[in-house]
Amino acid sequence: MKKIAIVYWSGTGNTEAMATAVAQGVKESGAEAELFTADLFAAEKMDSYDAIAFGCPSMGSEQLEESEFLPTFEACEGKLSGKRIALFGSYGWGDGEWMRNWEETCIADGAVMACEPVICCEAPDEDAVVACRKMGAKLSE
Repeated sequence: MKKIAIVYWSGTGNTEAMATAVAQGVKESGAEAELFTADLFAAEKMDSYDAIAFGCPSMGSEQLEESEFLPTFEACEGKLSGKRIALFGSYGWGDGEWMRNWEETCIADGAVMACEPVICCEAPDEDAVVACRKMGAKLSE
């Protein structure tokens, strides 16, 4: 059985709701999902998972959250080469630049993107929840 980690940071609960939907998609596909807030995950855990979904909302001027999520993600970057990953997050303004930049960073680090990132404005609507579940299924392949 494949093991998938879902690592996220959420300030308002929107990205947490997306993480929960990704986990549901993983479980519906017959794989094992483990949810971690960014402060509870470490790069040393990456080798224990077949794939990882990272979730972070857009903060400030379209950037990743800097105090908890970014340090965790940066610590994981050295282990992204060849790793199947997916990205998700919510935003309240802008056009998704933070996600495009984040995806480019992951690709440059050698990550294997399991699917397109999922973003939504504010709380995830039904379309975003469905997309997150599909993300979980793709990570489980």
